[in-house]
Amino acid sequence: MPRPRSLSHAQLASAALAVIDRDGLAGLSMRSVAKELGMSTMSLYRYVDDREELERLVVDLVLETVDTEAPGPGGHWHDRVEVLVRRLRDAVAAHPEIVPLTVAHRHRSLAGLRWSESVLGVLAEAGFDGAQRVVALRGLLGYVIGAIQLEHLGPLSGEGTVAITELPPDAFPYMTETARDARKVSADREFLGGLALLLRGLGS
Repeated sequence: MPRPRSLSHAQLASAALAVIDRDGLAGLSMRSVAKELGMSTMSLYRYVDDREELERLVVDLVLETVDTEAPGPGGHWHDRVEVLVRRLRDAVAAHPEIVPLTVAHRHRSLAGLRWSESVLGVLAEAGFDGAQRVVALRGLLGYVIGAIQLEHLGPLSGEGTVAITELPPDAFPYMTETARDARKVSADREFLGGLALLLRGLGS
């Protein structure tokens, strides 16, 4: 397959993301991306220095799809933050294998920084300041990252929940009952319910 004469960062990132979506994060390498592009590994080094640079390009590609514009100031800050959080979740959850990359490279992604800036702006308008804003932003980021990981690796509808329902109920009465209820909870209900609890806690 002939190599394109020149490649954009978007093309490189798209190829790397295709590898990650198909083979998982462990499958990402200079060689696998070069193969995806139909070129030699050595030729790929003309465009990027190493795998870390590919990772940053992938994070940029995914986060650039997030609408980082803060909702208008008319609504309650809970609702405005929820909109921003849902946008981030929708973009990253479409490619859950990249979650560790967003953690590692979020400081270098302008799109990710713009999202955080909008969240901080809403929090500031709601009266959060200093350490309050730090804790709130980190709490929201931690919740999104953790929720996506749980949904991807241990969904409520998965085998883990089934296994818990089969535990001896005399030894694990609450776990078995909760697992039976968990199988009826959708991913959206789980995510938004947890987010609502977090927002109420931040506002108290």
